[in-house]
Amino acid sequence: MAKRALERLSRRERQIMELIYASGQATATEILDRLPDPPSYSAVRALLRILETKGHVRHVVDGTRYVFLPTVAPDRARRSAMQSVIHTFFEGSPEKAVAALLDVSRSELSEDELDRISRLIENAREEGR
Repeated sequence: MAKRALERLSRRERQIMELIYASGQATATEILDRLPDPPSYSAVRALLRILETKGHVRHVVDGTRYVFLPTVAPDRARRSAMQSVIHTFFEGSPEKAVAALLDVSRSELSEDELDRISRLIENAREEGR
């Protein structure tokens, strides 16, 4: 899915995508129940049709219900979202993004977590990234 398509999501479309990714799949009713300040059921259905047209979700039929699933694997969506955040807020610099994450999480990271992060950095060095 093109980066431009991800950037064209409205606030509601993003909220719906977050809910679908969080549970792996969802029906219109489940989405309606979980949305903050929810619109009408018809509006949710319309938004799901739009997301399907844009290629963000697909549906399968389960009895009388449509179950919506993301078309992009969570890994790939996560990477794309991070690239967008890095580009938008950190001048395209992964270093600045990592520094900001470490600054925000400074008091919350355990020694084990810091060790795992260090190993990830070392693995990236070894792989030539």
